[in-house]
Amino acid sequence: MRDPTGSNPFLATTMNSNEIRQSFIDFFVERDHRLYPSSPLVPHGDATLLFTNAGMVPFKDFFLGLDKPPAKRAVTSQKCMRVSGKHNDLENVGPSPRHHTFFEMLGNFSFGDYFKEEAILFGWDLVTGIWGLPPEHLTATVFEEDDEAAALWEKVSGLPPERILRCGAQDNFWAMGETGPCGPCSEIFVDVYPERPAVDWEEGTESGRYLEIWNLVFMQFDRDESGRMNPLPNPSIDTGAGLERVAAVLQGVDSNYDTDLFRPILAATAELAGVDYGRNADSDIDFRVIADHLRAVAFLLADGVIPGNEGRGYVLRRILRRALRHGSRLGFEDPFLHSLLPVVTEVMGGQYPELGGAQKASEKTVLAEEEKFLSTVAIASSQVQEAIDKRRRAGEQVLDGEAVFRFYDTFGLPLEMIREIAEEERFEIDEPGFEAALEEQRNRSREATGETPERLGAVRDALRQDGLELSPTDFEGYDDLSLEPVRLLALARLAEGGVESTETLGAGEEGVAVLDRTSFYADAGGQLGDRGRLLWDGGSAEVTDTRRDTAQTTFHFVRVDSGDLVRGGEVRTQVEESWRRPTQRHHTATHLLHLALRHVLGEGVRQAGSLVAPDRLRFDFTYGHPLTAEEIRRIEDLVNRWILLARATAITPDRPFQEAIDAGAMALFGEKYGDRVRTVEVPDLTLPEGENGSRELRSLELCGGCHVGNTGEIGLFLITMERGVASGVRRIEALTGEAAQEHVRRRGALLDDIASELGVTPERAAAEIDGWRGRTRELEQQLEKLRLQVVSGTTADEEVEVAGVKVMAREVPPAPPREIRNMADVLRHKLGSGVVVLGSRQGGKVNLVAAITSDLEDRLHAGRLAQKVAVLVDGSGGGRSDFAQAGGKAPEKLPAALAAVPGLVEEEVTASHGAK
Repeated sequence: MRDPTGSNPFLATTMNSNEIRQSFIDFFVERDHRLYPSSPLVPHGDATLLFTNAGMVPFKDFFLGLDKPPAKRAVTSQKCMRVSGKHNDLENVGPSPRHHTFFEMLGNFSFGDYFKEEAILFGWDLVTGIWGLPPEHLTATVFEEDDEAAALWEKVSGLPPERILRCGAQDNFWAMGETGPCGPCSEIFVDVYPERPAVDWEEGTESGRYLEIWNLVFMQFDRDESGRMNPLPNPSIDTGAGLERVAAVLQGVDSNYDTDLFRPILAATAELAGVDYGRNADSDIDFRVIADHLRAVAFLLADGVIPGNEGRGYVLRRILRRALRHGSRLGFEDPFLHSLLPVVTEVMGGQYPELGGAQKASEKTVLAEEEKFLSTVAIASSQVQEAIDKRRRAGEQVLDGEAVFRFYDTFGLPLEMIREIAEEERFEIDEPGFEAALEEQRNRSREATGETPERLGAVRDALRQDGLELSPTDFEGYDDLSLEPVRLLALARLAEGGVESTETLGAGEEGVAVLDRTSFYADAGGQLGDRGRLLWDGGSAEVTDTRRDTAQTTFHFVRVDSGDLVRGGEVRTQVEESWRRPTQRHHTATHLLHLALRHVLGEGVRQAGSLVAPDRLRFDFTYGHPLTAEEIRRIEDLVNRWILLARATAITPDRPFQEAIDAGAMALFGEKYGDRVRTVEVPDLTLPEGENGSRELRSLELCGGCHVGNTGEIGLFLITMERGVASGVRRIEALTGEAAQEHVRRRGALLDDIASELGVTPERAAAEIDGWRGRTRELEQQLEKLRLQVVSGTTADEEVEVAGVKVMAREVPPAPPREIRNMADVLRHKLGSGVVVLGSRQGGKVNLVAAITSDLEDRLHAGRLAQKVAVLVDGSGGGRSDFAQAGGKAPEKLPAALAAVPGLVEEEVTASHGAK
């Protein structure tokens, strides 16, 4: 093993990871490549991916010709995640020194500019000239049919033919996924142990001796769902070099985890655990899993992903819990992962400032997840034990796959923990069944990205097949709700059979219209798409929805009322004012709400989703606790103060992205921004003395949505609901304008009605209700005492004795389950030794309780007894050996079921004697 402190057999000096990243960027910037900042891990407008899994993902539309790149050459260091779909490295993380869930992909790109020769030349010059790797230790591979690339490698590098290897499609034909851009590729390998005797290529690559450090993809095709390879409009270049792997080579270490990207995280983990890294192979796996997953968690949270039960949130929760599972193997019994997040910020925050901005909120979210998981593990482990016991009683020896997946999915219990519990009980688990259930979940996750992009893609494909190529639609509706003349560029008919391009839509038909310009705002940034009408001489059509695809083409979903809508004709657009105006009020109020939340709750609050509609607004944000009534009041007051001041909104329609960020504009993670952006500002709000924080508050956000011209137009702002929607995520719903006024009016009328029924004034209604509630509680307590007195007065003739055991089975009056349990407990103590079964009929259902004194537990089991009685009333149940509950759906069968209890007890006692 090479020296993990950084002694390098190739280079005189060692480069740290920041220097490696910067050297790559500088090399290509000097060669006229435009530097793009990393896109978020959540792909914008791409329904085929849960996460950005390669450097080319943000440029997919450029490769497909759906969007025009501002520059034909690009360079990035892109954040990537590979935990789902074809590219899923999760199970390899830990045992492997090279695999990661989160990693950085260094890449240079050509969008129809240079191709194979320049790409190979750039790669060779950087690797040998800038990074200083000796040519004699390098090998290139090419696709077996790519004679051009093989000849170019020989020409550019001077490598001998025996070090230019031809490989099959599995190794040297790259694709982002099942569909999309793809093409032959060429890889650069380095011999990391050149001082050793040469070995066979296959053996060397499998062992890591010959290590791939850079992949040059010659992007030539777009593979569709049928598998057909369609030539891309312009052959392009997509390259990728994993920073972690390059750093390991240039820093002279065997494992990516021994580089400066991971060493501080491993050291901090070791200090917390009191266990050294590098001393034990098994515990080293745990260390690597924690280090890798911690980075993934930090970046996913910083990019706005929240732990949840589906889609991206589900993946985040699984990664986080997998790290906790490996932490328990290192001896961690309490939450620890959240305390390591600052180390990730320290290592990578310079390149990715979003880590620092989100750190406090991320720590709260991770701590909440850790606490929830640790409490869940205890509960889930006992439930696994119960499930095994139940199947063993039924004569089974295997825990079925559905049950295993339920513990894994619902409770987050790792498979290895379920396996350990089963092994201790000499039980097997149905792993094939578990894998099948897991695959179903993965399919649901893939579908969770939504169908709208696919729907728009189907429309675009249908129009393209008719020879219609669409371009971005000019939106001119910020100030004008109506435009004319507007030309109809394309039409598609929507029918049960699918989508088809058409020249005409007649009365009663539904379809999609594409215009050369529009006043209809398309669904984006949380704001719903506009509704309205298209009008022309002799006809009209209702616009039921407005959507926009990633190529910025606006699709108007229409239903023709009269006349014929004809492709190539002219129409007048008319946005429904009663839809747009209240939507604008809610959108501007959303911006004010966002800033008010950050002021009252802290700067760690981040937007996690929103809905801006005509009738309401919904705002999701990161925060670990329910808001108090006082916090809600303060937030409402801040927003309404802005409204009362009637501040004019300042909208800058076009400014450089970086200029806007430098001015303090908030950019939302997960949103895709171009070089030039639109900002919406609400000027400073001066706070009175005594309030915390800044004396001046200003709302400035990057936003392409529709807003009021003056905050006074919003009217009243009213929060109607605040609740949790996921771990660490809260949701506020609110109303403005007429909707808020109507809500206040309805609440006032309701209060008047309640006061009238109570016979008091509205001001006295709350106190009167409190009085009624207190009197009701007193009556309920008196009733409970009376029920217990009735039960405790039970006479001896209600007892029977079977097989030497006293049994009492009786029906009791309707009562809450808690009271029936108390009754059973009283009677059990009164018997001293025996069995009590109580049943109650209420609301068409049966409640059952079985209780057994402790001296009989070796002969009887309350859970089994309750289960058998429940079957007689068409129900089910179970519980502990001394106390159990059950229920049923046939109250008319209760008397017969209770009458059968002595016989059931006798069967149990006899069976227990036989077993002995």
